[in-house]
Amino acid sequence: MIAELNQLCNDYGLDTIETGGTLAVAMEAGVAKFGDGQRAIELLHEIGRGTPLGRILGAGAVVTGRVFGVERVPAVKGQNMPAYDPRAIKGIGMTYAISTMGADHTSGYTIAPEILGVSGKADPLEAGKTDLVRNFQFATAFLDSTGHCLFTAFAILDIPEGLEGMVEECNAILGTHWTTADVARIGEEVIAIERAFNKAAGFTEAHDRLPGFMAREKLPPHDVVWDVPDEELDKVHRL
Repeated sequence: MIAELNQLCNDYGLDTIETGGTLAVAMEAGVAKFGDGQRAIELLHEIGRGTPLGRILGAGAVVTGRVFGVERVPAVKGQNMPAYDPRAIKGIGMTYAISTMGADHTSGYTIAPEILGVSGKADPLEAGKTDLVRNFQFATAFLDSTGHCLFTAFAILDIPEGLEGMVEECNAILGTHWTTADVARIGEEVIAIERAFNKAAGFTEAHDRLPGFMAREKLPPHDVVWDVPDEELDKVHRL
């Protein structure tokens, strides 16, 4: 059934992550029962046919939540969270909150040290990760700008020669004279451009926040809530 859902998303040109979150919100609203795969398939066909309900669901998780009065919508800046509950993994939660793209783990994959033990080891439940999140955002912005897949990061985080090779590759193509010391600077410049775009579009620091229910509802088995102060989030890009 999962394969059929994925295929339908492809057939209708739907993002699987956003659609999955939308279906969860619809189930929270009582449009379907949790775990009812057949009904989920029917709802995807509603989207494909452009019915009134399908148009609502096709607009994404946030719009679906607003229409049906559901507060428990895991999204930031209109984008549904792709993976990893931020209550138990604080660094990725900070990334979700401040990312210029909304909730997006690929804008700063702190899962690497928090869960996988790549590029060091960080306690996922520890809240004080301003520097870690900032550094991952800058490094990722640089990596994205090179055109390489994000998964390349796994080969360069713990292998200095890998990062050096990527910078040398850029120099060979662009005629620049960068060193690895320029990576963070370039990434910072990219993020600054993105944040300026968002500011012009009306986004403020008030949008760099996680859904309120996550600060109130405990997540088992650790029974933790989202407890990173707003001031900590705002510090990431206030250098």
